[in-house]
Amino acid sequence: MLSRLSVGGLLMLASVGPALAQDAQDAPRARQPVVSVSADGEASIAPDMAILTFSVVRNSETAEVAVGDNSTAMAAVMAALKAEGIEARDLQTSNFAIYPQYRQAEPKDGVVEPPQVVGYEVTNTLTVKVRDIAKVGAILDRSVKLGINQGGQITFTNDNPEAALAEARKQAVERAIAKARTLTEAAGVRLGPVIEISEGGNQQMPPQPMYRMSMAKEASDSVPVAAGENTYTVTVNVTFGLEQ
Repeated sequence: MLSRLSVGGLLMLASVGPALAQDAQDAPRARQPVVSVSADGEASIAPDMAILTFSVVRNSETAEVAVGDNSTAMAAVMAALKAEGIEARDLQTSNFAIYPQYRQAEPKDGVVEPPQVVGYEVTNTLTVKVRDIAKVGAILDRSVKLGINQGGQITFTNDNPEAALAEARKQAVERAIAKARTLTEAAGVRLGPVIEISEGGNQQMPPQPMYRMSMAKEASDSVPVAAGENTYTVTVNVTFGLEQ
């Protein structure tokens, strides 16, 4: 009887042992105290490229004539742009549309007749990358004289903003560290090592209006253009451990 009880007890202990080990593994671990902060960094540089968007719009009684007139004017504009040094890779047709023009006759005896097509409007929109900003004013002026009659949107940007983005990232991290130190000092704890760091979206802010006299002199007979500066902003999220 004693031997049987001993064996039974051993079996019970053997079955309980793994269960206790599993419970120990499933027990929640103490969460490491952390502090998480976000910070922005920014850097400004002068733009080195302009993106122009403008359109040739022509009207005629027939779509064929409107398309022909529009194509002739746009061909002249594109030839002038190439003569100014714009490469083919920097010219892109971004929209082409034909719109019928309607006329609504006055109702007669209470009867409303359907509108009639009286002509067509053709719009051809061109997007141009100008890599020499000093030429922007002259290009706009010449394009208008050759047939551009709608648009004129200008966006100043940078062909390779990586240097500015790198500077903005460094500044963002420095600000994040300073913010974390301020928080931990106020809380009476010590800042530990970085546990996690990530970058949020970066963006280009609109140019600041800064008129350049040298550009005004170079483009004195054309449209005055001020390029200003582009500001690039980067956001970083940093999580630090806290020392016990």
